[in-house]
Amino acid sequence: MAIRPARVGDAAVLCAAERETARVPGRLVSLPEELDEATFARKIAELAPDGSYLVAERSGAIVGHAMLDFGGALAALAHVRTLTLVVHPGHTGQGIGTSLLKALLDWARAHPGVERVELRVRESNAAAIRLYERCGFVEETRFRRRLKLADGSYLDDIGMTWFASEHRP
Repeated sequence: MAIRPARVGDAAVLCAAERETARVPGRLVSLPEELDEATFARKIAELAPDGSYLVAERSGAIVGHAMLDFGGALAALAHVRTLTLVVHPGHTGQGIGTSLLKALLDWARAHPGVERVELRVRESNAAAIRLYERCGFVEETRFRRRLKLADGSYLDDIGMTWFASEHRP
């Protein structure tokens, strides 16, 4: 498996994978119809040049993607990045998420302006929670009943955080 920076030409594959992942209730916040290729292309163009949007490839096929997005446009949030990590359907449980996450956290360690990485993960995604904990993320908050599913049930979102100062040599 190889990890490389995302390219604008990857947008269609990444969008399709997220649409498929979003079909699993509660896996992603977005619904499949809320995802579009143009948005992926814009985000890749914004983040890929500095190495904070990555894809995992196996045998020439993209099998996962992850990014560290800016925490916001405000100066007070310039030290924050928000993690998104998606292992493409049919490729879970193969270490892809671990490889992508470690590569992004290495990137964060190498960029002194990045001090805090945060994410939200559904309470039902035990495998992702274990991965994040293994890599040094800690639960910071719980957003009760944040996601409402099509059947009317709710899921909590767990806010997790990783601080670069605790993981730099």
